[in-house]
Amino acid sequence: MMSQKLNPVLGSCLTCILLSAVLAAQGANQRTRPYVEALAADALEGRLTGTTGAHQAADYIIEQLRSIGAESLPGQQDYRLPFEFTAGVSDGGSSLVITNGAPWQTAEVVQGLSFSDSAVVQGEVVFAGYGLVVPEAQEFSYDSYATLNVEGKIVLLLRYFPEDVEQAYRGILARYSGLRYKAMAARQRGATAVVVVTGPRSPNAGQTVPMTFDTAIAGSGIVAASVNGAVADAIFEHVPNQTLDSIQAELDTGNPHIAGFAIDGLELTLDVTVTRETLTGNNVVGYLPPSSSRVAPEAKPYVMYGAHYDHLGYGMQGNSLARQNEHGAIHNGADDNASGVAAVLAAGAWLVEQELGRGIILAFWSGEELGLLGSSEFVKNAPVPIEQISAYLNFDMVGRARNNRLSLQAVGTSRAWRGLIEQSNVPVGFNVALQDDPYLPTDVMSLNAASVPSLNFFTGNHEDYHRPTDDAETINYDDLDRVARLGALIGRNVALRGAPLEFVQVEQVAQQGQRASVRVFTGTIPDYTSDIEGLLLGGVIEGGPAAVAGLQQGDVIVEFAGQSITNIYDYTYALDAVKVGEELTVVFIRDGERLQVTLTPTAR
Repeated sequence: MMSQKLNPVLGSCLTCILLSAVLAAQGANQRTRPYVEALAADALEGRLTGTTGAHQAADYIIEQLRSIGAESLPGQQDYRLPFEFTAGVSDGGSSLVITNGAPWQTAEVVQGLSFSDSAVVQGEVVFAGYGLVVPEAQEFSYDSYATLNVEGKIVLLLRYFPEDVEQAYRGILARYSGLRYKAMAARQRGATAVVVVTGPRSPNAGQTVPMTFDTAIAGSGIVAASVNGAVADAIFEHVPNQTLDSIQAELDTGNPHIAGFAIDGLELTLDVTVTRETLTGNNVVGYLPPSSSRVAPEAKPYVMYGAHYDHLGYGMQGNSLARQNEHGAIHNGADDNASGVAAVLAAGAWLVEQELGRGIILAFWSGEELGLLGSSEFVKNAPVPIEQISAYLNFDMVGRARNNRLSLQAVGTSRAWRGLIEQSNVPVGFNVALQDDPYLPTDVMSLNAASVPSLNFFTGNHEDYHRPTDDAETINYDDLDRVARLGALIGRNVALRGAPLEFVQVEQVAQQGQRASVRVFTGTIPDYTSDIEGLLLGGVIEGGPAAVAGLQQGDVIVEFAGQSITNIYDYTYALDAVKVGEELTVVFIRDGERLQVTLTPTAR
């Protein structure tokens, strides 16, 4: 008879296998399918945060939490954790007057920027070129304000960055060309307002800047607006012997010593009204209490699972990839991210029957598609101390596994993850790709920033991403059940460890700049699960530059605009350095053959 006191490693592995057998038997009926079909139904109208459909999705999740026996968090009376957010932003009628002239108005002529304060500002004008401030630490110093005094003045500046700057410096300047960053730089130097012009030599020449969706409830501490080419020409009539075109041409050389100037005799009155619609979103959080005392209460007593349940509604917020005949259709988000919700619910249903040395938090975030709003709110106003969370397992787009592949990301946040993954995957058998990087466009970013060891489950991009075609019938339910099973096994093993996982700060190798500054559109969809050398394309957007050039899903880009590409970060840097409308060469591998095409980026 086998001794009851097993070797700890052997005992843990046997437990995994036994638990896996139970989960497999339960999974034979595709445990995750009902969850996805319910959440991805047309009746929920795409689950956009703050809408009736999102509230109905929260009701459904709460019903499922109750059915598996999950409680509300300790100290909470409800499963819902509400938060306020900006659901929309619009120009309430901004205008500009040039030296007591007639007011310029309407959105095509004068439009507030989405982060602007609402106020009336009057003052003298200083032209600050591109309004760029690049720290000396970048080994390329550029300060548009070096010779200017803008205290109490209105700053006029150009959008983007110098058009003809040397290739080596384009990426550096691009990182500091986001309009929020430029407005902050002007504000820090005492400016009262910023007026942005899209110069005649720039992409989108002469157009006002669209009011991008901005989820910050507060403004930026400065009044900011953009004006069209006609207003810009009227302003530069006050500059003797020069036109905006000639001035921009000089600035476009990238020479950091070309200075801006005060525009004598010119005074602007800028009246900006930005209207923000504030709504309430709801995180939904359940709790499975520990069922044993094997783990000391002070040893970080929580393991947290998470997945966002919101999606794009009808795709009208600017982040839809709907094709021309799909605009305005419901984006059901079966993979993004009903699949993640289903995995967490299924894992919770299995875990409730197991011995747990730590409590399990089951969190369902709202507002992820609007900028990680729900998970950020949870960290900011945590209902349980963040430092007591031993680990966080995030599931985002886990329903489209192909060729038995599963990507586990953010592995670098704890040295324990690799061993836990290897042990737990034995009975599940995925071909797992491990990636250290936690700086991902999903909720794992929020928990990593709070120093919680985190793990992200992901099965890859596909052509239905952010389109109305991301429907329930496209999901690979058998493998989705296996994803949930692996997550359950990993979380259970974390919950039974005597010592909590130790957090490791992963150095961020990705670009830190303002991603809003990336102004080129190539129409490529990277496959973030790939660990091959180069950039594997998970797809291309129909009608986009990549598709027009002849690139296809499965192609591996190895050179882009003369720069070698070994990973997604190389590609990101390369994008910063290219010009809109300028033809470039893409070298790629297809079926083992090295090919090349020419591609012409368009303006984003």
